[in-house]
Amino acid sequence: MTILETLLLALSLCADCFAVSLCSSVTLKKAGWRDVLLTALAFAVIQSALLLAGCLLGDLFYGLVETVSGIIGFVLLAYVGGSMLVEGIRGCGEGKNLNGWKNILLGGVATSIDAAAVGVSQSMSGSGLSGTLLLLAAVFACTLVSVAAGISAGRAIGCIRGRNVGRIAELAGGLVLVGIGFSILF
Repeated sequence: MTILETLLLALSLCADCFAVSLCSSVTLKKAGWRDVLLTALAFAVIQSALLLAGCLLGDLFYGLVETVSGIIGFVLLAYVGGSMLVEGIRGCGEGKNLNGWKNILLGGVATSIDAAAVGVSQSMSGSGLSGTLLLLAAVFACTLVSVAAGISAGRAIGCIRGRNVGRIAELAGGLVLVGIGFSILF
C-alpha cells in the first residue's frame, strides 16, 4: 500500500470519529484543552487498538467480524444517535454523548468497528503486522486530530446564540449518526 493510499484509508476511517465528536460536543458543559485532548486520545487509542486487533486476529475471526461488524456498528451508533435525539427533543441540554468516560468509550467503539474490519482485510491481504504499522500510525494521528477538531467545532456551534443552536445541532447530529448506523447495515 502506498503512502497516499495509507493516508486516504486513515482519513476515511476517522471520518465517522469526526462526525460523532462534532455532533456530540455541541452541548458539552466543559471542554477545556485537557478534556479535548483526553477525548481525542481515547478515540485514537480505541481506533488504533481495534485496527491492530483486527490485523492480529484476521485469519481466525474473518467470517465472524465480517458478519457482525455491521450489526454492532449499527447498534452502537443508533444508541448514541438515539440518545442525542431524545436529549434534543426533551431539551434537557445535558448532552450525555461525550460527557463522561462511559459515553466517550461507547462513541469510540461505535466509530471504530470498521477499523477492526480493515485490520482483518490487512491480514488477509498478506501485509501482516509490519505492513500495518504505517497504517496504525496514520490512523492514530488522523483520529486524534479529527476528534480534537470535531469537538472544538461542535463547541463553537453549541455556543452560538444560546442553547437553541446546540439543541438543533444535537437533533441534526442524532439523525446523522442514526443514518450512518443504517448505512452500515446496507
